[in-house]
Amino acid sequence: MSTVPIHAEDAAVGAVTFTDQTPLGTKLARTASGRVGRIVVWILALLWTVPTFGLLVSSFRPEKAIKTTGWWNAFGHLGDMTTKNYSQVLSTKVGGIPFSQYFWNSVKITIPAVVIPIVIAALAAYAFSWMHFKGRDWLFVVVVGLMVVPIQMCLIPLLKLFNLSWLHIGDNGFVKIWIAHAIFAMPLTIFLLKNFIGALPREVMEAARVDGASHLTIFAKLVLPLSVPALASIGIFQFLWVWSDLLVGKVFGGNAQNQPITKAVVDVVGSRGNDWQLLTAGAFIMMIVPLVVFISLQRYFVRGLLAGSVKG
Repeated sequence: MSTVPIHAEDAAVGAVTFTDQTPLGTKLARTASGRVGRIVVWILALLWTVPTFGLLVSSFRPEKAIKTTGWWNAFGHLGDMTTKNYSQVLSTKVGGIPFSQYFWNSVKITIPAVVIPIVIAALAAYAFSWMHFKGRDWLFVVVVGLMVVPIQMCLIPLLKLFNLSWLHIGDNGFVKIWIAHAIFAMPLTIFLLKNFIGALPREVMEAARVDGASHLTIFAKLVLPLSVPALASIGIFQFLWVWSDLLVGKVFGGNAQNQPITKAVVDVVGSRGNDWQLLTAGAFIMMIVPLVVFISLQRYFVRGLLAGSVKG
């Protein structure tokens, strides 16, 4: 039986070959997706949920208990829980208008303010991605640059524009709020959708063009169905922003008839800030709709975040 001598160089090569060459990023990803990562996520989720849970508990506590003890003391006096705060806040008039009317105002404001910018941004993103025209890249740079313009700088110019007599929207508070929200949301929405739509398979687009499909047909029958995860995730962000907004609604809404629910929640505590029990109930009423929307569209939200991260 013959033996093959092993040189020191060969041994060194073998040692290098079996050394763990896993990238640091991959190791961190494995750790984050393992048991340690799950424990950290649960801890963060619990910490993030505590304020919301405390608000919910406080909304069912009597006025005196809210003002004298912390919400965690409610578990020792479960018999004192009441729905009086909710019935009182729903019957309260803020600025001469019932609180419930502000809730429906927010619904009327939010739905068009979400749909309008997403539809326009989707069309613009398709144009920037798959249509060739002069100055396309420079125009996209300008659109992206608008993201850094503070909203506060645009309030007075927009108010002056809306008050022009030939526009005929000076007295229509809802229309002004819709347009303002659409303008403020457009740059970021176009940027995000352009990245997604631009990453769609080129072969599919070229095959549709060869078959004689127009840009409108490609957009309606190919791009929109493929972009549902991205549209849904952006829609969630836009919905949460518009629903929670106070500045735009207060500036462009005009009188109390057009104000959102955030304005009512701010005013419901009274001029001296004494009605905390109404604030807790009103705040939780305001949170119900965003929670329902997010939970309902959560699967689309996750798909939208992961879309385009893996190709092939």
